Order: sequence, then structure tokens, then C-alpha cells
Amino acid sequence: MSKTVVAAALGECVHVAGIMNFLRLAESAGWKTIFLGPAVSAEEVIRAAKRERADLVGVSYRLTPETGERLLGAFAEAASDLREQGVRFAFGGTPPVVERVKKIGFFEQTFDGSENVEAVISYLKGNQAGVKDESAFPQSTIERIKWKSPYPILRHHFGLPTMEETIRGIEKIAEAQALDVISLGIDQDAQENFYHPERQDLRRKGAGGVPVRSADDYRALYQASRRGNYPLLRTYSGTDDFIRLAEMYVETINIAWCAIPLFWFNQMDGRGPWDLEGSIREHQAVMKWYGEHNIPVELNEPHHWGMRDASDVVFVVAAYLSAYNARAFGVKDYIAQLMFNSPPGLSDAMDLAKMLTIIKMVAPLSSPHFSGKNGGAEGGFKVWKQTRIGLLSHPLNPDAARGHLAASTYLQMALRPDIYHIVGHTEAHHAATADDVIEASGIVRRAIENAMGAPDMTADPKIQARVNQLEEQANQLLEKIRALGDSPDPLTDPATLTRAVTSGLLDAPQLRNNKFALGKVKTRIVNGACVEV
Repeated sequence: MSKTVVAAALGECVHVAGIMNFLRLAESAGWKTIFLGPAVSAEEVIRAAKRERADLVGVSYRLTPETGERLLGAFAEAASDLREQGVRFAFGGTPPVVERVKKIGFFEQTFDGSENVEAVISYLKGNQAGVKDESAFPQSTIERIKWKSPYPILRHHFGLPTMEETIRGIEKIAEAQALDVISLGIDQDAQENFYHPERQDLRRKGAGGVPVRSADDYRALYQASRRGNYPLLRTYSGTDDFIRLAEMYVETINIAWCAIPLFWFNQMDGRGPWDLEGSIREHQAVMKWYGEHNIPVELNEPHHWGMRDASDVVFVVAAYLSAYNARAFGVKDYIAQLMFNSPPGLSDAMDLAKMLTIIKMVAPLSSPHFSGKNGGAEGGFKVWKQTRIGLLSHPLNPDAARGHLAASTYLQMALRPDIYHIVGHTEAHHAATADDVIEASGIVRRAIENAMGAPDMTADPKIQARVNQLEEQANQLLEKIRALGDSPDPLTDPATLTRAVTSGLLDAPQLRNNKFALGKVKTRIVNGACVEV
């Protein structure tokens, strides 16, 4: 049975925006909500609380602190019997009013508007807002998503050139409660050569992220996050020794989820030692390992094609192949990454259409009746949506980048993502500092809150027409890929998938002169969409 909260703006106060936001969060947390309106007398609030058998009464007052203190003092006196009977009371107002009301000692919780969404949700789900205790914040990805819904959990890459800087930065980000997930950006040598110190180059130390060199380094980074809102940690899966790294990540940082590509991070893009077919086999084995350990898996795949100017059709097909392989190799919770603005220049409408096509095509994989050749995960296959800004789309001007961050975030909320990957506004200039991350989080949070009442942009007829067109073209390309192989399931066969690239069925302009790909295709932005010309 759901609990009931009765709420109102008290006395002569007519400001109800804060109360309405509180009730909206309460509804998302499973409460039955009753709003009494603006300028409600104390007597009316108390009568309603008794009539509705309220478990919680919320009142707000946003006028003069002196009058508020007198009014709330009288209200506390009148409602003391209800409080003794177990009814809980919360107050919201401006900081000066809250400061006075706290002294009364009647309300179990006060809110002055500075709290983030997590603090309010945590309170509504049974914890005191601002509790500095790990138990107040779920420590697995799926639990955290469900806990914070309908708001997405927030993640951001973070890794500076030294361990000391990175540890201090993680501490600062966690204390600010800016993120739900800190994605550790580790340097290139750690990704390639963590277990091969003989291959490491001291001149590259710190290139691209924090130079972790031991399991204890990871433990130190994790320990730095044990404060504030206790964010989850995750990191790159590496480009060699995949399973050894996976085991170490689970043991040292309780890795939130695995991110692994299908076609990339190998000799084709110069980021790893494996050839294309060999790396596909290795990546499938990584998916299987994480699936067996009930850890979510993200395939950071389609955007690598988009960042190389591949067509929207290739982008969609890469996304489908990613989800299809994840299911086939036993992943239970699949994180579908939906990177907008890749390539830059796409219109918002056509960007939305591309992502909606991916969601539409991947959805049947969650059905228990889906007839995948390899079977898949026992207990079902669940898709969680993660959106983000295009890595190459931020303008260099910091003010323009802030605007892009807010606008693109607002657009992405049309997909109701479960995870929002913040790409900070400093991306085009420098790797984000802790202060940059905290600022970007503030921009994103405001854009997300504004988007909660947005119109349904996905219903635009032009967008839906493009979805239908893309779906048809993507299915045609998938059939051509299937025809390349004679295995029982060509879409999971590494040799067939490799031929899809070497034959040019999957191609991108920036793969020119690549020894694994043709690089002969040409694409252009036409009417806002990226198409082959």
C-alpha cells in the first residue's frame, strides 16, 4: 500500500512551484499525493491530514522570515497531536525562512531549494536528506537507476595526469554530489599495457588520463569516492588481457558496468594489439564473462562509426549488432549508448529519428519469444537507454559550449534515458577538472528538470517518417551482412562480421587507407541526415 503525503503553501504564501516539484518527486517514489493549493490555513492542512490519514505533511512558506517563524511556530503547536501519532512533517522555503524554522525543532526535514534531486528522493524513500552514509545510495547500476527514476543517473569521465590530482578531484566531485557514476579516464598505457610493464613508455605516462599502474591504485581511487553521495565507479575494459582486467575491476572498484566495443579498440583504430577478427572474439568473451557475473554491459560501438562520418544507416546497424551480440553472449542488463551529434551537423529532428530507430529495432530483443540463434541470457534481456552529446560536437568557445550542453541535454530527454552521460563543456579545450565536472553537472541538472514537462518531440511526423525509412534500410543492410556467412548465426560470427567491414558493407569515410576497411564510401549531411552519396 502506498503512503500518502498532503502538501500546501501555508498562510498567506501563494508560491507553490517548490511544493509541486516535491509532490512530483513523491509520486515517482510511489507516494499518493494530495495538493491543497496556495494560501492554505493551518487548520485546513490539519483537517486534510486527518481526513486523508496522511503519513507525511509537507508545508512551504517563502515570504518574510519573521512572519514565517511566527506562522510555523503556531502551526507546530496545532499539529503536535498528529506528530505524536506518528505523522511526519517536512518544510520547504527560502534559506532565511528555513534557518528560522529549524530552530523550532518540529519538522523532521527542511528543504531550502539548494538540495539536488537525489537528496529529496533519498528522503522520500526513507532516508534523511543529506545523510553521509553509503547505505542511503544504491551501489549497483540497476538499483541506482530505479532509485533515481524518473530522473536519469548522471555520469562523467574524469581522469587527470597524476594519481594525486585525480584522487583529490574524485573526493571533490563526490562531496558535491555531482554525479552518480564517475567513469575513470585512464591513460593509454594502462588501457593497453596494464599487465605488461615492459611495454609501457614513461614518456606516455598520463597521456589521456590517470596513470593507474596497480590494483592498489584502483583501490585508492575507489576509496576517494566513499563520501558525499557515494558515486559508483567504472572504467575502460582495456585493449588486452580483458578477463584479468575485469576480475581486477570487480575486486577493486566494484565496477558499475562494462563498456566494450565490437569492431574497435584494436589494430583497425590503432588502440590495441589485436586484429579485427581476433578482437571481435575477445570482446564477445568479455560480454559473456560480465553476463555470467550479472554485471551490466554497454557496447560503446555505434558512435565510433558516427565519429568517422559513417551514414545513419551504418550507425543504426552497428547499434543493432551490438545489442544482438550482447544478448547472444548472455548479457542480462544491456546499456544502449545513444550518442547524439555524431557526426556533427545532424539536425535535431534527424538525430532523434536515428536514436528512435535504434530503440525500435533493439526492443524486440527483450522479448522472451525472440528467436535468436544463440539463445542468450537466462532470465531475460533488459535494455537501458544511455544518451550523451557527441564527443566532437562541442564548440571551442566556452559560453557556446555551455549553451550546446544545455540544449542537447534538453533534446535527449525526449528519449527518457535511464543514464545521462555528461560530456562536459570543456571537452574541446581540455580534460575536465573537478570544478568543470561540477559545473557541467549543474547545467545538465537544470536542463533535465526543465525537460520534465517538455512536449513529445518524438511524435513529429517528419521524425516518424525518417524512422520508418531508416528501419527499412537498416534491415536491408543486415540481410546483406547475413548473406556473407554460412554459420548458424552470421550476426555473431566473428569471420562474417569481419567480412562486413572488409567488404565495405560497414564503411566510413575516415577509414580511408585502413588495412581492415575499404574507406571508399562518401557521406554528406542532406536535409539534416547523414547519408551515403
